[in-house]
Amino acid sequence: MQKYKKLLLVAAATLAMTGNAFAETLKMGIEAAYPPFNNKDASGQVVGFDYEIGKALCAKMKVECDVVTSDWDGIIPALNAKKFDFLISSLSITEERKQAVDFTDPYYSNKLQFLAAKGGDFKTDVASLKGKIIGAQRSTLASTWLEDKLGMDVDAKLYDTQENAYLDLVSGRVDAILADKYVSYEWLKSEAGKGFEFKGEPVEENDKIGIAVRKGDPLREKLNAAIKEIIADGTYKKINDKYFPFSIL
Repeated sequence: MQKYKKLLLVAAATLAMTGNAFAETLKMGIEAAYPPFNNKDASGQVVGFDYEIGKALCAKMKVECDVVTSDWDGIIPALNAKKFDFLISSLSITEERKQAVDFTDPYYSNKLQFLAAKGGDFKTDVASLKGKIIGAQRSTLASTWLEDKLGMDVDAKLYDTQENAYLDLVSGRVDAILADKYVSYEWLKSEAGKGFEFKGEPVEENDKIGIAVRKGDPLREKLNAAIKEIIADGTYKKINDKYFPFSIL
């Protein structure tokens, strides 16, 4: 009888440990097509600023985290369908998105700015932009800004990925693109981007980027606490400095 009880205790302990293991494993969603914030290296591994911040937050929360990639257009529906537990993919905090998900505190701030060929007489006032073909990634703050502010004045061409927007800029199929400044900053240093530059002043100076979770998920507060910790102990700065020579916090 005593032996039987011991077996039951061992089985119960094993089940408890298994349950905890599952509870301590989270999935983070990433587009993996938005360098330097998130993309894949030559071996197919997800890399980038978002990924490293996500891993640092998981370490602070003392959980294991696996990466799940998703196309940008379906990334919020994928979160709500429970394909991953949180979404860390340079997502702008907007009122429209707040209807579908909850956001953490911002983990960095961005700006929107036009890019066009170097040396050209490209002006960014509404009158000068009238009739031009302007590219942006679909379902982003940039595409929303274009449609809301210039929808009747420009031919807005929207893309599934930022990379495809850059390709059309290089090929001359668009006159300019509107994009996040810190993503463009990296691209302008590349071979493909060397013939282009920022134009005018940023049209949006206060683009706050947050981590999305499902509505009402208590994980939001755990992530907020972890964000504060990595900022306080210098982890955030180390990751920031790896990608940018200035703070994007």
